[in-house]
This record gives sequence, structure tokens and C-alpha cells, in this order.
Amino acid sequence: MSAYNNFRKYLRKELDDIQSAGLYKNERIIVSPQDAKIKIESGQELLNFCANNYLGLADNDELIKAAKKAMDTHGYGMASVRFICGTQDLHKQLEAGIAKFFGTEDAILYAACFDANGGVFEPLLSEEDAIISDTLNHASIIDGVRLCKAVRYRYANADMEDLERQLIAAQNQRFRLIVTDGVFSMDGNVAPVDKIYELAQKYDAMVMVDESHSAGVVGKTGRGTTEQFNLQGKVDIITGTLGKAFGGAIGGFTTGRQEIIDMLRQRSRPYLFSNSIPPYIAAAGIRMFELIDSTNELQDRLHDNTSYFVNKLKAAGFDIKPTQSAICAVMLYDAKLSQDMASRLQEEGIYVTGFYYPVVPKGQARIRVQISAAHRKEHLDKCIEAFTKIGKELKVI
Repeated sequence: MSAYNNFRKYLRKELDDIQSAGLYKNERIIVSPQDAKIKIESGQELLNFCANNYLGLADNDELIKAAKKAMDTHGYGMASVRFICGTQDLHKQLEAGIAKFFGTEDAILYAACFDANGGVFEPLLSEEDAIISDTLNHASIIDGVRLCKAVRYRYANADMEDLERQLIAAQNQRFRLIVTDGVFSMDGNVAPVDKIYELAQKYDAMVMVDESHSAGVVGKTGRGTTEQFNLQGKVDIITGTLGKAFGGAIGGFTTGRQEIIDMLRQRSRPYLFSNSIPPYIAAAGIRMFELIDSTNELQDRLHDNTSYFVNKLKAAGFDIKPTQSAICAVMLYDAKLSQDMASRLQEEGIYVTGFYYPVVPKGQARIRVQISAAHRKEHLDKCIEAFTKIGKELKVI
């Protein structure tokens, strides 16, 4: 008990320091479904501009019906990993739907994309090989790379000259894998996957893209960066999530070359040692792909909403990171200012979150606004008006 007492004092001081700096992350409790408009525990109704609900499917009636039906026909949970007794027809149908959507050979499901990224490198690569990773890649990619014995190289964000230097340096390794986010979640920029692919061809490397923030968003029909750059079926590994544009629930996946997926089924630890996703999640995912295959209405609305919002905020004088996605990073640079502005915006009925170190680099604090197909024009206008009002009050613009 005495050992923990000392540790508790240390933790208490660290937590108090975070609190006094105005950087403590408080969780606001939502008591309604996830949608463009939400209600929090206090009873306040807010317009939500910080969800990954890009296509507005988190509260979609068709997905809810599919999930309810699956609970009647397939039960609530699997109580097993896939290779023991955790594979139902629904899991296989969803994997086939994912592969069809991305134009790949096969797919494998995980509990989350964090698990997909954590479980992809170690089964495939060894100390004889090289991983060349973008410096702004998601934490799950960074952690996955750490679990692998491959030699690690990093290149500056979307910097193709630096990537080429790292590829040249990695030529002594047996196999080379370039890994990048499709959309970088804090900035909203799209990776130049076309140029990455060209360099991979030149230097005999494979390519992996995490499409978590780009699937459903980027490309004319939302099939991500491989669609955007006409590379469907050419990228070796794609990872992604069902927890953002694809319904906002839970579950991740890896999709790509057949032999890669086969090897992950044999050796990927998060797959082998984690429960299968629940049947109702799989069923809702199957229905979701049917819906977005049948119409491009949601993608078109999302693209229109994003263009309208970003242009209006730029015209108001805000410093916006260049974006090609549904992420609009409003740069404030000061961590406490990002917290204060988010708090003031909530008073105006706008639900957003300030991001600061260690989520983003020191001195790069921001409010990340995320646009959804669920937002109507009046929602966008109210958010723009609130940002302009509070931005002037806090001398941001």
C-alpha cells in the first residue's frame, strides 16, 4: 500500500498540473443518439461539429433495423475469437463487402482499426525488412510499427523528396513497406498516394494506406484515396474503421492482397486473441455498404457542405489548414485558447473540441471542425456565425 501511496502522490500532482494549465480533458456526456444535433446531460441541445460521423449514418434507421434483426437471428455476442467458434456468415459477408468496396482481394475484421494497425506489421515483416512511415501517421500505426522488428525510417509529412531519400537508404533491406494515413486526422490533408505509389514502383516497395478518415469521404464515391488517385486494387494494404463514416459504431479492418490477409488470419495477434465483432455490428455494416453502393447522395452532400463551410470560415479571416477532406482545422496555436474558445462556442450551441499537445505538436493547438452529410445549411450557418462572433471576442480574427 505504501508503494502506491507514493505513486498516487505523483499522479495527483501530474493531474493537478494538467488541471491548473487548463488542459484537463473533461468528457461531456451525451444523452441522445449521435446526429447533427445532440443533447448533453445538462439538457442543452447542441449542433455537433466534432464527430467522425461523416456520412451521418450513426443514427440511420436502416442500419438500426439491420442490427435489431441480426440480434434476433444471430444473437448478441460471439464469446469467442474467430478461429475457435467466433465466425458467422455475417462476418464473412461483411469482409466480402469491404473487399468489393475497395476493389481488393480479401478483408479481415478487427475490433477496431487501432487493432488492425497494431496487428498488421509484426506478422508480415522482420528485422530483415524496412517500414517507411509518414511522421504524422496515426498513433495506432506508430504503435504497430513499434511492435515489429523491421528497420524503421520516417519521412516528413507528405514530403516526396524525403520519402525518396528514405527509400534509397532502405535499399539494403529485403522488403520495404511505405505506410501513410490517407487523410491526416489533425490537419485534414490527403496523402499524395499517387506520388507515393510511383516512388514505390521505382524503389521496389509495397504501399499501405490507413483510410480511416478518407473512406466514405475522399473520392467521387467515397472509396478513399485509392479512388481519388485511380489506384484501386494497386495499393497492397488498406486499413480502416467502421467507427467513422461507415456508421460510427465499432470495428476495424485490413483489406488487400490475398496472401497478406491469409497470413494475418494465421498470425495477427489482435485478430487471434480478441473477440469477434458482435453480429449486429456486422449486419449493420453489410447494410451500410448496400446503402452507399446504391446512391452517391450522402457523399455529394458531404462534399458540398465541406466546401461551403471552409470557404465561409476562410472569408471570415480564420487560419485554416489546407484540407481536401471533411476535416477543417481552425488554427489557434495556444492550448488554453483552444479550450476557452471551445467552451465559449458551446455556450453558443456549437459542440467542438480543442486539440493541443500531445495530440498535436506543441504550439499547434486548434479546433478541429468535422463536417457531416447530416448537417443542413442552417446548421452550417449557425456554426459559422458562432465562430465569427467568438473569434472576434477572443481576438482570433
